[in-house]
Amino acid sequence: MTAPPRVVVIAGPTASGKTALAVALGRRMGGEVVSADSQQVYRGLDVGTAKPTPLERAAVPHHLLDVADPGEEWDAARFVRLADEAISGILRRGGLPLIVGGTGLYIRALLHGIVDAPGRNAELRAELEAEAERLGRPALHARLAAVDPEAAARIRPNDLVRVIRALEIAASGRTQSEIFRTHAFAPARYGATFLALAPPREELHRRIDARVEAMFRDGILEEAGRLVARFGEAIPRKLPIGYAAAIEVCRGTADVESAVRRVQAETRRYARRQVIWLRAEPGVEWVAPPWDLEALARRVMGA
Repeated sequence: MTAPPRVVVIAGPTASGKTALAVALGRRMGGEVVSADSQQVYRGLDVGTAKPTPLERAAVPHHLLDVADPGEEWDAARFVRLADEAISGILRRGGLPLIVGGTGLYIRALLHGIVDAPGRNAELRAELEAEAERLGRPALHARLAAVDPEAAARIRPNDLVRVIRALEIAASGRTQSEIFRTHAFAPARYGATFLALAPPREELHRRIDARVEAMFRDGILEEAGRLVARFGEAIPRKLPIGYAAAIEVCRGTADVESAVRRVQAETRRYARRQVIWLRAEPGVEWVAPPWDLEALARRVMGA
């Protein structure tokens, strides 16, 4: 039986240094990056999603950046289809595919296939959306915590799309967490060296806080202003962390300082959920800084 193609996964919480390490390894080993970030797919949302810089993209080819418009439907199935195509091309060119990002669901789907979950229930979704409108999104999130606490720990209270999906699955008699745990041990589609970056918690929080301050200094407000100009009151509901707060600043309903504090707190919570997800993944090798590039390259080559 033919062994599955080899890839390297570089995961970890936001601001942990994934892009810098991927570029360094890619330059050393002839690698190309396939982004596994559910937010960096969107055109025009660059600063708030910490996309690789033009210099980083010039140093190592990157794939699956800027492939959808804000508000456009995007999911794990579409990601897997495009990632498979990108990986095939990299392998044909004799390169090393580096799967880089913090969206755990996408990485799991790429390595093990799409989850066999219940289909969509339009009637239930409409009821849940109405409930969120009536009682508020935190109330819906609390309802999820009662039936699937693991999913509630992963999903932020304001992420209505994912909260509703998890409740929709729970209504079928199984929980999203149960399905994901089972699926994590499905046969591998790729032979993966799975590295997860683990800076100390205090250092990670400092990086997050500095990144958010830089975002508001270096352009997220301009990107939010373009969203307002383009969509008016019909702003897409599913936007990366930071844009809702930036839009409020643009509309004059929040000041920059309070927006920065809010986004810093949201991002720290998101990073915690990313770590929780990765801890449940099989085969993950946690790597603490400072990164030993020589040792990591040998580890990858010896896999």
